[in-house]
Amino acid sequence: MTKVPPREEIRIGISSCLLGQNVRYDGGHKRDSLVTGALAQFMTFVPVCPEVESGMPVPRPAIRLVRLRGEVRLVDPKNDVDHTEAMRAWAAEKVGELARLDLAGFILKKDSPSCGMERVRVYAGKGPAARDGRGLFAEALLGRMPLLPVEEEGRLNDPPLRENFVERIFAYRRLRALFGGRWTLGALVRFHASEKLLLLAHEPRAYQALGRLVARAKQLSRAEVEAGYGEAFMGALRVVATKGRNANALSHMAGYLKRVLDAGEKAELHESIADYRRGLVPLVVPMTLLRHHLRKHGSDYLEGQSFLEPHPKELMLRNHV
Repeated sequence: MTKVPPREEIRIGISSCLLGQNVRYDGGHKRDSLVTGALAQFMTFVPVCPEVESGMPVPRPAIRLVRLRGEVRLVDPKNDVDHTEAMRAWAAEKVGELARLDLAGFILKKDSPSCGMERVRVYAGKGPAARDGRGLFAEALLGRMPLLPVEEEGRLNDPPLRENFVERIFAYRRLRALFGGRWTLGALVRFHASEKLLLLAHEPRAYQALGRLVARAKQLSRAEVEAGYGEAFMGALRVVATKGRNANALSHMAGYLKRVLDAGEKAELHESIADYRRGLVPLVVPMTLLRHHLRKHGSDYLEGQSFLEPHPKELMLRNHV
């Protein structure tokens, strides 16, 4: 019997309460069934609770972001305690520690004054809170690791956003693998070629811009190439792929098979892509048909495209987009 090789560990940081740990201010948790179910099969979670790890007890008074004299502070309004400096000092040290763990992504607790990524309530005076804040730990994390795929658990309930986040996790790992050693210009060219259709499905202009960067790579330092390519590549993938752009990428793939498919097969494939574009079938339907033709006819170019399988098929993410 052939031994199946073990999966390479994929480490994902996560707010501890989402795993069911009783670390919230009221002594409870916010266990997320998607995270602890489907995603847990492929990922090793690294739990982080900024409030507990920075020294706050469980249970504890609720804390909030408050705008004081133009500055956002993290305070316990009931006891008039300001946790800002302690949290920022802890967060800076913790993020440095996390940067050494080779994380591939992070899932944050939405609305949290420490972990919320966006639209966290910021109070000022007696009026309603403004939804324009970011948790202090999230701020430190995104500042130290700007390319890291980061998402809030609430947004993961949206199928396109969920697929986008997981897609970015695996793309980030491919990028890290490329630049992790003494990469060559040839390796960069091959990487860029293999990511073409995935980039076109997200942000076509970014693909063109990255191509120009690759063409100028000999004139730049290695650090400039790594920084420029990494920022533009991950930035492009943060743009959620639309049905129209996915359909365009599928049509591009179909074009490479037009000489080996008969008239009936071409019509069936194009109808499947059109049905996907109109929202009648999920992405997995035309992708499955394309895979069938690739198994039959082969294509080194298409088989090397990350768009064909950007994440494990067992997650069934393309069944819902």
